[in-house]
Amino acid sequence: MQIIGLILAIVGIGFAVWGYQLSGSVGSQVTQIVTGADTDKVMIYYIFGAVSFVVGIFLFRKN
Repeated sequence: MQIIGLILAIVGIGFAVWGYQLSGSVGSQVTQIVTGADTDKVMIYYIFGAVSFVVGIFLFRKN
């Protein structure tokens, strides 16, 4: 279980970084200027990354 937790935590960090890089794209910046919020795709990456990281840490520390 600890290995699965560690993998999930790493995947969560990866998705958060990917979402951050995606938020710097031209299309995302235009959307941020017009609407004042991140695009749905960026938010999905952030949310999935956070949930995956938290579940991974929980499984890693569960013993």
